[in-house]
Amino acid sequence: MEGMDEYTRPDPTRAALLTIDVQNDFTLRDAPAAVPGTTDAVGHMQRVVEAFRDANRPIVHVVRLYRSDGSNVDLCRRTAIEEGTTIVQPGTDGAELVSALKPDLGVSLDCDALLAGELQRVGKREWVMYKPRWSAFYRTPLDDHLTDRGVNTVVICGCNFPNCPRATMYDASAREYRLVFVPDATSKTYARGIEEFENIMVAVMNADDTADWIG
Repeated sequence: MEGMDEYTRPDPTRAALLTIDVQNDFTLRDAPAAVPGTTDAVGHMQRVVEAFRDANRPIVHVVRLYRSDGSNVDLCRRTAIEEGTTIVQPGTDGAELVSALKPDLGVSLDCDALLAGELQRVGKREWVMYKPRWSAFYRTPLDDHLTDRGVNTVVICGCNFPNCPRATMYDASAREYRLVFVPDATSKTYARGIEEFENIMVAVMNADDTADWIG
């Protein structure tokens, strides 16, 4: 965190973790919308999630849900969904969080509540939240949820870097959160993106270092 000051230095005592789109349809190798590298990154994500649980810090698992009629789907994927492609459809196993990140294997998504804009509590300080577009802050209650819990630092990992984690990071920066990015716990990370993050004072740490830091 060299070069950071009182405004940008992440604070582990006021940090929250966001996992982005780590759902079966995007993660499992044989899934219909599998993103390369996500399966390999899950172990690193799990390391960070468990460290946040042990530290009693907030965790929000951010998910996508695509209605079968395509009505809530991004324009770039809407035609495929309208034509019958099933990806993270509410009520399907493909929409579920991967087992490795669940606080309990009995946890399943309450898709009706999530689509209605509610955060589903799944652990002591752990929630699931639906986002309708790339950024976890776009038309969601996330900012209020974090503010209510005294969070000033956001840690991000998940699937897949060029899209949702990247958009979420920039929206978090616009809301003046201190920022941590975990590249080995995020699929499709690339060097130019990390350089751009560092230029806006994002702390870039691998999963083990992040776990040690939050602990």
